[in-house]
Amino acid sequence: MILKDLSPIFLFFNSKQWLTVFSFFLVWGIATLGYWKKYEWNPSSMVNFGYEFALQNQKETPEKAVLFKGEEGDLGAGYDGQIFYYFSRPLSEFNLNWPKGFDESYRAPRIGYPLLVAIFGFFGKPSAIFGMYFWNISLTLVSYFYLRKLLNADTKPYAILYLLSPFALGSYYVLVSDSVMVSILIIAYYYYVKKNYIPFILFSSLAILTKEPALFLLFPLGLAALFRKDWKRMVVVGSVLLIPVCWHLYLAYRFPNWRPGRLTDFILPLEGLISYMESIWRLLGSGSHWKDLARLLSRFPLVILFFLGLFLPFTGQIRKGWEFRISFLFIMFMVGTAGYYHFWSVYENVSRMFTLSIPVLLLLLNEDRTIRKQEYFLMTLLILVMFLIKVLLISRQLNYQVGF
Repeated sequence: MILKDLSPIFLFFNSKQWLTVFSFFLVWGIATLGYWKKYEWNPSSMVNFGYEFALQNQKETPEKAVLFKGEEGDLGAGYDGQIFYYFSRPLSEFNLNWPKGFDESYRAPRIGYPLLVAIFGFFGKPSAIFGMYFWNISLTLVSYFYLRKLLNADTKPYAILYLLSPFALGSYYVLVSDSVMVSILIIAYYYYVKKNYIPFILFSSLAILTKEPALFLLFPLGLAALFRKDWKRMVVVGSVLLIPVCWHLYLAYRFPNWRPGRLTDFILPLEGLISYMESIWRLLGSGSHWKDLARLLSRFPLVILFFLGLFLPFTGQIRKGWEFRISFLFIMFMVGTAGYYHFWSVYENVSRMFTLSIPVLLLLLNEDRTIRKQEYFLMTLLILVMFLIKVLLISRQLNYQVGF
């Protein structure tokens, strides 16, 4: 009912695309400036360089980069954005030397994002950082217009949820690869629908090499082609694996300890959710400061969203858009099996796992208008508001220094 009341707002923004794009830059700009403000307005802060890793890769670290020092609760010094930055540096220098200090077993397959950043890295280390901002922002915006072309008139107004997704924003906020992967995947799917298969194969391969959950959409597309006995599309979808498989074969040769099954170590059914709920009860019993409680509870809407997401694919006319229903359930499976230490203990880690759910839901809605979408959409908007509050009022400044 509330979503129906909001429909005129969606329709208004749909008729004013300049305002939609302005809203995107406004929201992402607020998040960006809110982060920079804490760290002397230094753009390198969002890369999240950890001091101990920067020390090991000092030659490739920007001279005046913000370096974070390890402290309790941040899973070590810095964050994942630095891995993509450091891996882009040897690519800019035409070699494949893995940066020092990082586990190559499940990061090395994700060469797509560093490869894009390396294009800017040819012009130096600051340019590589600019490239990380550029690809996150530009690909999100470009893929939004590709997505709109795929949606019918009734679904188009809701496309703004893709552009203002708190999950894509959360990925950008730490300059990691989730929003980049999703953007590339949407562009690839557009070419699939238009039966322009060469760009589809190239973009899909790049999406897989950016992050493996791209398969959560590509695999159901292959199943749909099999079910419809569309042999040409089956071959086309299967072809997207050729480049990633070649890269994985190289990794098996290059890194003796590397194994593709490494990712299965992180599949812990419901362990993350259960441990997270237990941590809430412990904090409530300890009488901690309200900001500590607010930081912990910031993840609770994601718990609600997860259960809404489990329910959603089974609503409406089940036979319509079933490939997108399967895709959506794959995403929920990923969230439900994420462990506490690596995922549910950090808001950004679990939040960005939902990034692909928004475009998949829009594609499903495009096929079946009767699905129960209201709750998921409203919770997504609430999470966006809460994320901005977190950025501006709750997130604390971490221990850091500028340069060595």
